[in-house]
Amino acid sequence: MAAYGDHSLAADSSGKSTLLHCLAGLERPTSGSVVVAGTDLARMSDGQLTTLRRDRVGFVFQSFNLIPTLTAEENITLSERIGGPRIDRQWMTHLVQVLGMGDRLRHRPSELSGGQQQRVAIARALAHRPAVVFADEPTGNLDSHTGGEVLRFLRLAVEQFGQTIVMVTHDPAAAACSHRVVFLRDGQVEGELPDPSTEDILARLAPRGSAA
Repeated sequence: MAAYGDHSLAADSSGKSTLLHCLAGLERPTSGSVVVAGTDLARMSDGQLTTLRRDRVGFVFQSFNLIPTLTAEENITLSERIGGPRIDRQWMTHLVQVLGMGDRLRHRPSELSGGQQQRVAIARALAHRPAVVFADEPTGNLDSHTGGEVLRFLRLAVEQFGQTIVMVTHDPAAAACSHRVVFLRDGQVEGELPDPSTEDILARLAPRGSAA
């Protein structure tokens, strides 16, 4: 698992996606607590969780999860379209320009490349200025070049927009783009590294013969 800005690396079947879903309010933990923006998710009703996810949380899925019948712009403004706060159009314009999607806003997902679809998904996650953005293997369905572009955009969101991003990944190169890496194995934290390189991460994994 990895956290940008305040990133994590986990082996397969370590529980990383389950953890992320609990943190984002998509699943309820069986024990412990999850606090987002000062709010304990365990104390919230289903309706309150829905509002929290819509208004305070952003989520970037590995499979993009764009609505195929909507244009890129309509997907980006989805939270507003389903009753959330109005999105600042000046902020959205800036976000779209930074992500290089200005000439693709009227295109539907089927008319976009994988990298472009993920950029739309990132813009959607950031458009309502959430307290935190969660990213579940956001480069897993992309080739290495496009995946590298997406990672740069996520890092930019931290450095230019002041956003907090928590990402789960099993890719050491992806994890190395973050400020902090937390290692998970079998649902347990096994240590962490600040500002690591890919080599640092591989060295940390090597003693147990683990692959990323």
